Amino acid sequence: MSKPYVFLTRKLPDDIVNILETECVVSMWGKEETPPPTSRLEEECKNADAVFCNVSDTIDASMLDQAKQLKVIATMAVGYNNIDVKAAKDRNIRVAHTPDVLSETTADLTFTLLMATARRIPEGIDVIRNNEWGAWAPFFLTGKDIHHARLGVIGMGRIGELVAKRGIGFDMDIVYHNRSRKPETEKAIGARYVDMDELLKTSDYICVQTPYTEETHHLINRQAFQKMKNSAIFINTSRGAIVDENALYEALKNGEIQGAGLDVFENEPIRADHPLMSLASVTALPHIGSASKQTRWKMAEMTANHILQGLRGEKIDHEVQL
Repeated sequence: MSKPYVFLTRKLPDDIVNILETECVVSMWGKEETPPPTSRLEEECKNADAVFCNVSDTIDASMLDQAKQLKVIATMAVGYNNIDVKAAKDRNIRVAHTPDVLSETTADLTFTLLMATARRIPEGIDVIRNNEWGAWAPFFLTGKDIHHARLGVIGMGRIGELVAKRGIGFDMDIVYHNRSRKPETEKAIGARYVDMDELLKTSDYICVQTPYTEETHHLINRQAFQKMKNSAIFINTSRGAIVDENALYEALKNGEIQGAGLDVFENEPIRADHPLMSLASVTALPHIGSASKQTRWKMAEMTANHILQGLRGEKIDHEVQL
């Protein structure tokens, strides 16, 4: 009996590939930072028993229509909006993702982004690099205090809770909004549940940690920004499409809010000519929330194991359920 065929959409370390090669024939796209063209991914899906992909690989219903042998799609990510999960399920193709393993690392990055935006760290770096550091001035590059400020968390899931816990160390007043209340979380970290309007109107820092769904598409829109303090700092490390970027640009440009720290964008990757990149009040990162070596390794290993579990017909540890 021939071994199942697996396609990897990125170049991965030998030790990860070896996990799969014990039971599978593996073909791997040869580049780490450049995705395979759609035509190549489409062709591979036709022949593969399993696909190891990530958030930038779109696998839609038309592609799945031609995937007669495909049994498993495993993404090395928490989010799976790039995969038409319903179409996959309708064709008995199992979909897996990597939740939880990256929660602590993403929470670290979220709070790092909050601090860097609040204290204008990128601007300070640029001052030195551009030889613009002059004599001491009383209000030169003054930022915004983090300690004892109000932190508003939208989406109190695993990552939201961990972001809030990091706020405790800065004696922050923590409020949150979620689809349902989390009494145990409130007790454990001293967070207080409020409605969305109160969170937007009273928070000094607003962190979005909610999953992306049809209901949360452009959840943070012009009306939301208009409710925020003009001294508020907005942080997004969840999904770019939760935010109306045009509305964010206008809010920053018009002084309706003070700053924004962004690790995600609606259409990635962005380029230097993106409107938000023209604003000094924006601290932007290239979607690196989970990018620690330890966490990315765990994600890759988990994804490989998901593929093996699915091909064996076993329970997949983190299968996406509709």
